[in-house]
Amino acid sequence: MNLSCICFFRVEVSTGIPHLKWFGVEGEYNAMVIDLLGPSLEDLFNYCNRKFTLKTVLMLADQLINRVEYMHSRGFLHRDIKPDNFLMGLGRKANQVYIIDYGLAKKYRDLQTHKHIPYRENKNLTGTARYASVNTHLGVEQSRRDDLESLGYVLMYFLRGSLPWQGLRAGTKKQKYDKISEKKMLTPIELLCKSYPLEFTSYFHYCRSLQFEDKPDYSYLKRLFRDLFIREGYQFDYVFDWTMLKYPQIGSSSSRAREMMGKLPLNPGPLAERVEKTPVKHEVRDRFSGAVQGFARRNGSSTGMHGNHSRHRSKEDAPSSKDAVHTITF
Repeated sequence: MNLSCICFFRVEVSTGIPHLKWFGVEGEYNAMVIDLLGPSLEDLFNYCNRKFTLKTVLMLADQLINRVEYMHSRGFLHRDIKPDNFLMGLGRKANQVYIIDYGLAKKYRDLQTHKHIPYRENKNLTGTARYASVNTHLGVEQSRRDDLESLGYVLMYFLRGSLPWQGLRAGTKKQKYDKISEKKMLTPIELLCKSYPLEFTSYFHYCRSLQFEDKPDYSYLKRLFRDLFIREGYQFDYVFDWTMLKYPQIGSSSSRAREMMGKLPLNPGPLAERVEKTPVKHEVRDRFSGAVQGFARRNGSSTGMHGNHSRHRSKEDAPSSKDAVHTITF
């Protein structure tokens, strides 16, 4: 991570951005310490047998777009959008999604002059091949549109359980990336999103229509999914799929469940993110028990640093640049 990115996240306080408590030299490493967070969306996806319902995906989509929009508003691209890099909070923040791992983040414009980085080609793939945008595969310099296209692949991964370009075999990493790229470009958006609401197709078409320097209409993208959420009759109650597995009674028609639901907002949006009380109140510490146990085993300590997510990565998913989570070597 570059120094400007570290300094920015040290002073910024925003929803879904981990608080950077310290950074400096530790032995032969440059390191940083952030708030202890909960399981990643990849952890929870595995906990839910590798499928999320439409309701859970839409509740996540609203927060995920907000996180990407915030990074962009501060002049940075993430460039490695994937489930491992979104973590749930703990305690009173257990319903809040955090975006982490800025090891590949890049400044795309000057905050004072607003000058955009220049268009370039013949760039090496930066990020994770499974979720990389088509333009990234083609060697085009990344911009805001690419983070959003990658986020679209994350949403479809959650809905479908996998993406069509997973599991491809090749002799070398370059051959693997080429196969993923070819399969991705040959898979029409309509086929990728087949059997799912048209809003997901519209999301991809919009992202792919953006020019290199275009500012995305984040409100339009959030509205697509919020309107779908309302049409489906869902309540933004923070009852995610992993909540249902741990507390199946929440989904029942019991008076307790109805009472809880009635106190929560119907429409998703920024207001919903500010609600910190969970539907299960004081039981929240146990809420993610299955996923948190796996998370804790990976950490191997209680130092407050989040552990590496490499165990969830197949060979095709390994970032092409050196991976960095919360202990970073520069």
